Amino acid sequence: MLTVPVLTGSSAYAMAETFGWRYGLDEKFHRAPGFYALITVSTLLAMLLNFTRISPITALVWAAVLNGFLAPPLLVLVMIVSRNRNIMGKRVNGTLVNVLGWFAAGLMLFAAIALVITAT
Repeated sequence: MLTVPVLTGSSAYAMAETFGWRYGLDEKFHRAPGFYALITVSTLLAMLLNFTRISPITALVWAAVLNGFLAPPLLVLVMIVSRNRNIMGKRVNGTLVNVLGWFAAGLMLFAAIALVITAT
């Protein structure tokens, strides 16, 4: 019960920021319709999920698995961007951060591959 408002609100904030919409619970509905529409749709979908035979725990497990497969390529993109001087200017990663970042990306890739191998 406590997670639905937090998840719907945080996803609405993230999507509104991504698309450059007005957002915030302090905004009136007519000033931030996309933000409030996202909260409404997310809440309705969460309520409808309650009436399906989908176990919330199973959904969380599959969400974690999906996150595990999406994390390595995203980490690689972050590492490529964060060491590019044209994009980051003087705020590029140092050597230690680059080593740790690439190690983390490799470790996540290894974990994703190990999951596929052990699950089959």
